[in-house]
Amino acid sequence: MKTCTLSINNKQITVPEETTILEAAKKLNINIPTLCYHPDQKVKANCRICLVHDKSSDKFVTACSTKVTDGAEILTNTQEVRDLQKGVLELIIANHPNDCLNCIRSGSCSLQDLCRRFNINNSDMINNIDTYVIDNTSGVLVRDRNKCIKCMRCVEVCQETQMVGVLSPYNRSVNTNVGAGFNTNLDKTLCTFCGQCSSVCPVGAIYENDETEKAWEAINDPNKHVVVQVAPAVRVALGDELGISRGEEVTGKMITALRMLGFDKVFDTNFTADLTILEEGNELLHRIKTGGTLPLITSCSPGWINYAEGFFPDLLEHVSTCKSPQQMFGAVAKTYYAKKMDIDPAKVFVISIMPCTAKKFEAARPDINSSGFRDVDVVLTTRELTRMIKSAGIDFADLEDEEFDTLMGTSTGAAVIFGATGGVMEAALRTVYEKVTGEILTDIDFHDVRGFDGIKEATVDLAGTSVKVAVAHGLSNAYKLMEEVKKGNSEYAFIEIMACTGGCLGGGGQPVRSTKLVKARRMDSIYRIDREMPIRKSHENPEVIQLYEDFLGNPNSHLAHELLHTHYKKRSDELV
Repeated sequence: MKTCTLSINNKQITVPEETTILEAAKKLNINIPTLCYHPDQKVKANCRICLVHDKSSDKFVTACSTKVTDGAEILTNTQEVRDLQKGVLELIIANHPNDCLNCIRSGSCSLQDLCRRFNINNSDMINNIDTYVIDNTSGVLVRDRNKCIKCMRCVEVCQETQMVGVLSPYNRSVNTNVGAGFNTNLDKTLCTFCGQCSSVCPVGAIYENDETEKAWEAINDPNKHVVVQVAPAVRVALGDELGISRGEEVTGKMITALRMLGFDKVFDTNFTADLTILEEGNELLHRIKTGGTLPLITSCSPGWINYAEGFFPDLLEHVSTCKSPQQMFGAVAKTYYAKKMDIDPAKVFVISIMPCTAKKFEAARPDINSSGFRDVDVVLTTRELTRMIKSAGIDFADLEDEEFDTLMGTSTGAAVIFGATGGVMEAALRTVYEKVTGEILTDIDFHDVRGFDGIKEATVDLAGTSVKVAVAHGLSNAYKLMEEVKKGNSEYAFIEIMACTGGCLGGGGQPVRSTKLVKARRMDSIYRIDREMPIRKSHENPEVIQLYEDFLGNPNSHLAHELLHTHYKKRSDELV
């Protein structure tokens, strides 16, 4: 491997020749300012705030896109460089609303961070702020184009990572902005509401529709019995902005904080993740035995469901009829739980804490109300819960650990791994194998479906029959698998698809600045939790067993189908 030796701020370093100045500087703990740069995306070099002085050529170059050269002398902190960087920053904020106190990204905004770094409180430049109407028509994502800094991060993730193509740049030069085609509102597009655009936006140009006030109102309403459920991926991300190391599990502290916020019961979505496995596993076995439509494709990810309904409506018969664990929980809470606790189901108010913005869209579907009530009343992202905890003045890092409430709070390791790509598949295989073979599965770790490869596959021997399965995460990878299904070339019996890279742990509602490195830490924590769980197979969850014995009967029973299953339809029919 060829290397280059150079100096940065008079510190010598040797790095591979393809290294950028920005990457080399990081190795020396020198933090060059950036805005458009994202470690998981292509280099764009369009914000120009990472300008540095290459003394060798006496030129000012962008550190994010310029490769190192042997013998180069790079200066990143001279007065001239700082003046240039500050000038670029002032040009950006001259066309940016000065409303930090009212901005949802205040405190986690890259532009705000840089203003602090360069001590910019007021600019001498004349403000020339564009005026656009804020789009909150979807009730899921809010687009405030007034705050767009044209970094194009959202465009890349929408067009390339997700292959949805709703967001794109329009106009040129200083008039450039980002939006849907013909400035269409998001509710009139095939946006999947995965929220990946909001997670890479460095400012407040795209963000989740905040429903924390609805949650506070419910908590403080004496006529409501407010229960909260928490998805598996939240417990390895919530601590990121609350004084805990990134990716560290915070389950016990999270439960304590939720009780301090005033929830009547704190439950675990993992309970219905286990329930999902029993319903979906039996659906798979039924299709295999009866010659039903294969491959069966998972339905846990609402971003994926939106994508399937919009881009592959002719293949919806392949999608499992199971509701997601979030929606199953709501249906069970307003029937089984209400009956057990002798509470009027009309008073049971279900709030979900989810890593996903698309869960807001899912909960609002008009046909997700088989209990006679809307399954889930309010969905909060991990980011929204973080704001509630901070608002309540809770010192999260010093909290004692508590346990989930029982009846719908017990879960297994199989449920926990729902939070990572491949987790639903692995959980299903643990159960399906034992149901088919009648044997105890001793080695329950299916490593072939784990990790960050875009598409993973495995072959499982089920009582002499080889069953081929596949896993995809990120909608561009889902597209590849669906094209094979569409052509009739798919060899798989079962496919798991998650809309977001890394699965739910990389969801669009997780804390911002969730890089691949951070996601890897979350994934490690999820699998560690699984290893340490006393029960690691969904069909052995005692509370799920009790649910069937006392209420549902059997997996895929008439009542189970009524409460826990749904149907999907072509989304474009609903658009104007």
